Amino acid sequence: MNPVVHFELPYHNADRASKFYRAVFGWKCTILGPQKGDYILLTTCEKDAKPGKPAGAIDGGMFPFKEDWPAQYPSIVIGVGDIEESMQAISRHGGEVLGPPHSIPGTGKYVAFMDTEGSRLSILEPISM
Repeated sequence: MNPVVHFELPYHNADRASKFYRAVFGWKCTILGPQKGDYILLTTCEKDAKPGKPAGAIDGGMFPFKEDWPAQYPSIVIGVGDIEESMQAISRHGGEVLGPPHSIPGTGKYVAFMDTEGSRLSILEPISM
């Protein structure tokens, strides 16, 4: 299999986008500057697993299109420990939660959101977290 090893999100304001992901998810944002096309590297987890730290891994899936669902675009799903706390952080830092969370049987609680740059993403509080 060819695993997903990287994702990219567009932004309109580098500082605002970096602040959002640092504040809401604790990600490390490295702004590379004009010599590297103003690219921002996002570090979401430890690459070398240590006791108590997750190894980096990304899985994916497909969902059926629903006429009444907002912003159905390619997206990433971010695992969180507390979906309610994360939803509050998203709203507090300029994002928009797209409805109430719903349960996915055998998986956890899920909700989609828009970030400060207009990208649609999702958060999941897995049963195992």
